[in-house]
Amino acid sequence: MTAVNTHSDLLLPGTDAARYAECFACLADPTRVRLLHAVATAPGGHGVGELAEILGISQSTCSHHVRKLADVGFVHLGRQGTSTRVTVNEACCTGLPHMADVVMGSLAPRPCCPDDLPADVTVRELRDADWPAVLEIYAQGIATGIATFEATVPSREHLDATWLPAHRWVAEADGRIAGWTAASPVSARDCYAGVAETSVYVHRDLRGRGVGKALLHRQVTAADRDGIWTLQTSIFTENRTSLALHHQAGYRTVGVRERIAERDGVWHDTVLVERRTSTRSDPPACPA
Repeated sequence: MTAVNTHSDLLLPGTDAARYAECFACLADPTRVRLLHAVATAPGGHGVGELAEILGISQSTCSHHVRKLADVGFVHLGRQGTSTRVTVNEACCTGLPHMADVVMGSLAPRPCCPDDLPADVTVRELRDADWPAVLEIYAQGIATGIATFEATVPSREHLDATWLPAHRWVAEADGRIAGWTAASPVSARDCYAGVAETSVYVHRDLRGRGVGKALLHRQVTAADRDGIWTLQTSIFTENRTSLALHHQAGYRTVGVRERIAERDGVWHDTVLVERRTSTRSDPPACPA
């Protein structure tokens, strides 16, 4: 176990704690848990009568539990003819796991990143002369077996054409390139213009020096500045260091993609994480 930071500014805010407690308390009843599952797994939801039949309870009991779930915000109620239709609040499909991550310390309650950056690491824009070092560090990441599904280093030409010109950075420490980070557009469609896929790699001899923290700080602040509202990346479940680093920078866990791809004959799961800009309204939280 890691040591607990007792600084008051890292504590979960009281208003968030109260809201989360209300949600968790609502789910303390097993009938409500089963009811919410039935609604969440049914496209278009269910009528109250249907839910009562599925759960084997009376319609009055079912209505009571539905109202409790609706009051907290887990479900929406709508009229369909003379009956009430119960549908899941889609925001809760990600909001509920997000709350659990925050409470268990997997996510920092603050939206951005720590300010305790290493004084001996400098981050600047990537220059043409940096490419050999960038490709070497990429190869070191491939060699770990848990950084990427790539088996060989992509060419400079490919990376140069893929990475956003204003969102490619290198870190310097001890007079050499210590790491790099870059962002690539996820789609050519205009509606996704503010969504980017990120990568960050640190030289094997300089890991543990705060290089990754400095790189991600520049990455996310530049994204906020330039209107990139979502940064996302997939991280091997075995790469706990990278997961912790991204969580510190305000990324949240979206979900686990099981056996998503194979590398060297071994199937791996990845954790999809994303960071939403702090300068734009977030999607609806759970409960709405």
